[in-house]
Amino acid sequence: MIRSVVRGFGAALPKRVMTNKEMESKVETSDEWIVQRTGIRQRHIAGEGETTASLGEGAARAALERAGMTADDLDLIIVATSTPDNTFPATAVNIQNRLGMRHGAAFDLQAVCSGFVYAVATADAYIRGGLARRALVIGAETFSRILDWSDRTTCVLFGDGAGAIILEAQKGEGTNADRGVLTAQLRSDGIHGDKLYVDGGPSTTGTVGHLRMEGREVFKHAVGMITDVIEAAFEATGMTAEDVDWLVPHQANRRIIDGSAKKLRIPNDKVVVTVDLHGNTSAASIPLALDAAASDGRIKKGDLVMLEAMGGGFTWGSVLIRW
Repeated sequence: MIRSVVRGFGAALPKRVMTNKEMESKVETSDEWIVQRTGIRQRHIAGEGETTASLGEGAARAALERAGMTADDLDLIIVATSTPDNTFPATAVNIQNRLGMRHGAAFDLQAVCSGFVYAVATADAYIRGGLARRALVIGAETFSRILDWSDRTTCVLFGDGAGAIILEAQKGEGTNADRGVLTAQLRSDGIHGDKLYVDGGPSTTGTVGHLRMEGREVFKHAVGMITDVIEAAFEATGMTAEDVDWLVPHQANRRIIDGSAKKLRIPNDKVVVTVDLHGNTSAASIPLALDAAASDGRIKKGDLVMLEAMGGGFTWGSVLIRW
């Protein structure tokens, strides 16, 4: 059986760090309030010359170096993003060009904060279907460019960054002991579209627009939706929460992360948390957290890693990977 095995990982963050203290000078808020409600202490903000593509390129190069590969070894690039450099061409094609890759295929995927989970599931389907041997999967965002900086309910939450992994086709035995993606569970329900959205677009307003969110509504649905796709992954594989070595959640809000882990009976010491350092970086948050935990040695070869996310649309999903 063909499995999609993680060969490399990498991350890139903008140079500028914006602390909660600096936020206090922009909107009526406080460090204490932000930390208490969200767990966020700082976030990175893209500056001049830093774009979704440049950050994605940085994460891609780091992943390639760790994997001991070059762009010539790739067949596919998928970029999960809601903040592309241009309406078109795709940011993935831009990154493909930056890497000097002149073959294969590259495209963007948009599922907001669930984008990286959707992109990993898509790359896995390409690999298992024989359409690609090696895939570069990137989550990259510059959400600071679609924020209303006078809206204190949203501008304190988001940051910029990029993370990437490289998946490679390898033969497995078809058991849960195999390395690679073991199962992916994806969901969406468009009835919730008005609870987290951007109020602009080329076909409606002809503008980029700003992010708008009904925070309480998102929070109300988040834990249940996250639990749904994680339990579906357990059902698909016959595994349980006790088998999981690491839960790597979308880094939106510390209270959502803690609530989901508690409901699933996953101990806090098995949960990777970077929301305090990065804020909510949408599709970039999971690969940024993966890079942090794999770089410092927490996530090791053979570990069972659960990825999960929920985002605007609503979209939500999980991926269970043997590292």
